[in-house]
Amino acid sequence: MAAGGVSADGGDIMRYAEYSPKTNARSDAEIDRRLVSICFNDERRYAFQLWKPLGQVFSETVKKMPTSAFSAYYKGGFEQKMSKREASLILGISPASTKAKVREAHRRVMVLNHPDKGGSPFLAAKINEAKDLLDKETRR
Repeated sequence: MAAGGVSADGGDIMRYAEYSPKTNARSDAEIDRRLVSICFNDERRYAFQLWKPLGQVFSETVKKMPTSAFSAYYKGGFEQKMSKREASLILGISPASTKAKVREAHRRVMVLNHPDKGGSPFLAAKINEAKDLLDKETRR
């Protein structure tokens, strides 16, 4: 091989750089991916800086809320005079339910809370009072 890029037989020597894969050159897709990741990292860093005060405010607000707000059960005692709303809550039905639904709900609740089966006589009295109130107001 001769110097200067010419071979002994007179042909040009293939230059290595022309035919080798371009390892240093990056594709447009790779550049786009890196730009997006850089931008995302900046946004994430900014969000974490904002999150600390927001997280503190959120946890303070949750601590101030009553624990009964997260319960599925009705909290509170019975009213002095039973209302239609309270009667429907006791039986677990809508205040505008039909007589058949009131009877069905009363039976279902009484089977679970009957005094002969270990239930409370006070609760049984309230359940019966709720049924009577809803039966009286629902004339269908």
